[in-house]
Amino acid sequence: MPQFSAERTVPHPVDRMLALVADVEAYPQFVPLCEALSVRERHDDGDLTTLVADMTVAFKPYRETFASRVIVDRGARRVEASNLDGPFRYLDTSWSFEPVGDGRSRVTFSIAYAFKSPVLGKLVGAAFGRAFERFADAFAARADEVYGRVTATEDTTPAA
Repeated sequence: MPQFSAERTVPHPVDRMLALVADVEAYPQFVPLCEALSVRERHDDGDLTTLVADMTVAFKPYRETFASRVIVDRGARRVEASNLDGPFRYLDTSWSFEPVGDGRSRVTFSIAYAFKSPVLGKLVGAAFGRAFERFADAFAARADEVYGRVTATEDTTPAA
C-alpha cells in the first residue's frame, strides 16, 4: 500500500493554512497533476463543511476523474478526504494544523492509496508517488503566494 506523509512548519497561522487546503476549487492552479476540480455538493454545519468534489488528474496521456468526500473540520483543525469512485480502490488523505507560536503553523499531510488495477498502479503509480511528495511543498509555496512571504517574527494578528 503506497503511503506518504510530510510535516512542514510554515510562517502562516493555522486558520490561513486550513482555509488554503479547504479551498479545493483552487487546486488546479498549484497542485501537482491536478488538471481540474469541481464541487458538486457542499454542506455547511458550523465548524464542519462536507464536500463532494470531482478531481481530474493528468499525467502524460493518462487522464482520470474521480470523486472524493472532503470533510473540513475547523474546530479540530483537520481536513480529511476519501475517494468515492474512480481508479482507486482507496485514497485517504489527511491534513492537520497546529499553531506553534509567532503566527506559524505545523502542517501535517498524509496520504494512503491503492489503484483498483495493478496494471494502472504500475503505469502511473510512480508519477503519483512523486507528485504526492511535492504536495506539502506546493501548499507551503501557495500560502506564500496568496498571503505573502511572512517571517516568523512578523505579527499576523489582525489589528483591533
